[in-house]
Amino acid sequence: MAKRLEHEVAYYYDFHPTEEDLMGETSVHAALVHYLIDVLTWHLHGQTCAVYENLNFYQTTHPKEYPLAPDIAIIKGVAFQHVRSWRVRKTGPAPQVVFEIASEDTWKKDLEEKPDRHARMGVKECFAYDPNDPPIGREAARRLFGWQFDRGREIPAGAGGQLWSPSLDSFLVPDQEYLRLYDRTGQRRLTQAETETRRAEALAEKLRSLGIDPHQI
Repeated sequence: MAKRLEHEVAYYYDFHPTEEDLMGETSVHAALVHYLIDVLTWHLHGQTCAVYENLNFYQTTHPKEYPLAPDIAIIKGVAFQHVRSWRVRKTGPAPQVVFEIASEDTWKKDLEEKPDRHARMGVKECFAYDPNDPPIGREAARRLFGWQFDRGREIPAGAGGQLWSPSLDSFLVPDQEYLRLYDRTGQRRLTQAETETRRAEALAEKLRSLGIDPHQI
């Protein structure tokens, strides 16, 4: 026990708010984060993978290191665990994919500062999305931006502003206040609840085709 505690760090920002914490978030921001977490968790549920919301990531043992805390972080190869924060290389690897959701106060940093910081931490793909209506002013109201750091470049946008994520095996497609994920065949990736609803509807339709009222079962 003593040896384990010797290597633990009591990070200041695990117990005190960062600037981002003090800003709060809008209902649009919160709704998109929760939706994406549901979609990603269900999409990746057959893999060993952890999906975190707003978790502090550190890279050194300096107690006052300022953390990176992406809105969503996806770490493949490790199972989800309840942790206060994540020290890269000690707790586990850096996230493969991170998402930053825009607000008026953070959008400039999301586009100009955080990508480089994520790259230095070891992130492979970073996506920034603006769900606000109207979008925060930039480049004809473009909503979605992405970077692939193993290739050292910003991801070029396809039709409708969509981007391809190799790590997620998905197209990311802007949809107003939502960011949707689609597979290679053009099928939208669903949450677990949406999947179960579709299965129930398909079963009900099958029963009706057989002359059976599903509400009488």
